[in-house]
Amino acid sequence: MNAAKRREIFARLQAANPHPTTELEYDTPFQLLIAVLLSAQATDKSVNIATRKFFPQYGTPQALLDLGEEGLSDYIKTIGLFRTKAKNTIATCRILIEHHGGEVPQTREALESLPGVGRKTANVVLNTAFGQPTMAVDTHIFRVSNRTGIAPGKNVLEVEEKLVKFVPREYMQDAHHWLILLGRYVCVARKPKCPQCGISDLCEFKPKTPA
Repeated sequence: MNAAKRREIFARLQAANPHPTTELEYDTPFQLLIAVLLSAQATDKSVNIATRKFFPQYGTPQALLDLGEEGLSDYIKTIGLFRTKAKNTIATCRILIEHHGGEVPQTREALESLPGVGRKTANVVLNTAFGQPTMAVDTHIFRVSNRTGIAPGKNVLEVEEKLVKFVPREYMQDAHHWLILLGRYVCVARKPKCPQCGISDLCEFKPKTPA
């Protein structure tokens, strides 16, 4: 795919949705970090249902630490892997308080040192909470990047590196939100909704779904 085609793709995505953001609900960088940590192998909807119940009262590192692992488990038991996530969340709260003054760090290295926080989670927090032009590649973005030809790659890191290289700078801040939403609702896994897609004429996926 050439640069002109990529630029047109992101121009259209921006025109259709000028201010995209995560579907996870949060009020602070800390709450976003916890929501993303909980969202691994779970839907944003299921995470929002859970966090609505405890964020109002336990939405800070100290409050969540005071709630404890068992207390948090009761709130998130509807989410997959909840015991591991509760353990990692409470451990993360403790580290934030002891080493970062209760604030979420703004570097990838510091974020990835937190329990349960990998590269994708760090990228989401850096981008969404702190406005850094990072690219968080999940299953949706991996699929869309390969299927459309925007940034084909054999693994998540390869796709991330290509997107960082190929996405025009002016679109980089919002690019991962557009691609996630495209993959979640239009360019879906089993049968892409090509007739509903605003970039289908630019996409290099050959066996397009007919109208």
